[in-house]
Amino acid sequence: MTQPKILITRLIPSRGLDLIREHFPIFDISSHDLPPTREQLLEKVRGVDGLLCLLTEKMDAELMDAAGPQLRVISSMSVGVDHVDVAAATARGIPIGNTPGVLTDATADMAFALLFASARRVVEGEKYIRAGLWKTWHPQLLLGADFVGATLGIVGFGRIGQAVAKRAQGFDMRVIFHDPNAEPVYGANPVDLDTLLHESDFVSLHVPLTKDTKHLVNAGFLAKMKPNAILVNTARGGVVDQAVLYDALRSKRIFAAALDVTDPEPLPMDSPLLELENCLIVPHLGSASHRSRDMMSLLAAQNLIAGLQRARLPNCVNPEVYK
Repeated sequence: MTQPKILITRLIPSRGLDLIREHFPIFDISSHDLPPTREQLLEKVRGVDGLLCLLTEKMDAELMDAAGPQLRVISSMSVGVDHVDVAAATARGIPIGNTPGVLTDATADMAFALLFASARRVVEGEKYIRAGLWKTWHPQLLLGADFVGATLGIVGFGRIGQAVAKRAQGFDMRVIFHDPNAEPVYGANPVDLDTLLHESDFVSLHVPLTKDTKHLVNAGFLAKMKPNAILVNTARGGVVDQAVLYDALRSKRIFAAALDVTDPEPLPMDSPLLELENCLIVPHLGSASHRSRDMMSLLAAQNLIAGLQRARLPNCVNPEVYK
C-alpha cells in the first residue's frame, strides 16, 4: 500500500512528531524557525495527502487546490483557525483539525501575568532601574492599580475566559462578562458590552477573530472604558484596531494596555505602539509552556493521523464534512 504524503510546515515538538512517525513516514518538514514563504508553501504542498500547519501559514482555496484533490486533512496546531478558509475546506470535503482545551490554563495564566505586569508597572520599573534613574524610595513612584475589589470585565466567555474568571476569585475581584452564548460560572455575571466597558477596571479579550470581531476594540469601544482601565489582549491581534489604541494610550484615555498578540505578527519595529511606556507587548506567548505546546503537538498529530486513516478527527472545526 502506498504511504500517504505528509507535509509539516514548521518543526513542532517531538511529542507530536514521534506519534506521527509511529504511523506514517513524514514526506517533508521544515527545520527553519521562520515560516515558509507563500511561494515555497505552494510548491511544497503539491500532491500531499495530509497537511499539518501552524497559525503562521495561510490555508486558503488556492493552497488547497495546489495540493490537489487527494488532500484528506488539514491539521492546525492552534485553537483559532482564522488563518484557514474553513468554508473552502468544507466545500472540498477536507476536515480541519485544531487543538482546543490543552492551552486553556497557560493562556489564562498569561492573561493574568499581563494584568499584573501592567497594573503594577513591572516592566516600566525594570527599565527605570536599568536606566539608572532609581535614586531612592518615593511615595509617588510608578503608582499602579489594585486588584482586590476591582472589576474585571471578560469579553468572550469560552474556556479561556472562564479560566480567567476562576483565577480572579483568588483576588476578590468582581467579575462580569459579555458573551451571549455563555452561562455564568465562577461567580461571574453576564452584562451587555456597554455595561462591561463602563464598569470594568480591567478588560480582558477572549474572542476568536471573525468578521464580527475584527476591530471589535475601536474608538467607540475605548471611549466607553474608564480612564484608569487596563486592556489585555491574549486573543488575536486583529480584534484590536491598533491605530486607535495608540491614540487612546498616548492621550491617557485609558491607563494601559498589554498585548500578547498583534496585527501583524511580528509587530514592525517602527510601530508607534513601541514608543509608549503604558503599552506592554510580548511575542504571542499565551500557550508557551512546555506542557501546553507538547499537548498541542500531540492533538495536532492525532487529528492528522485520523484524517489520513479516513476516521473522524478528534477535534474537528467543520464536522459538517462528515454528513
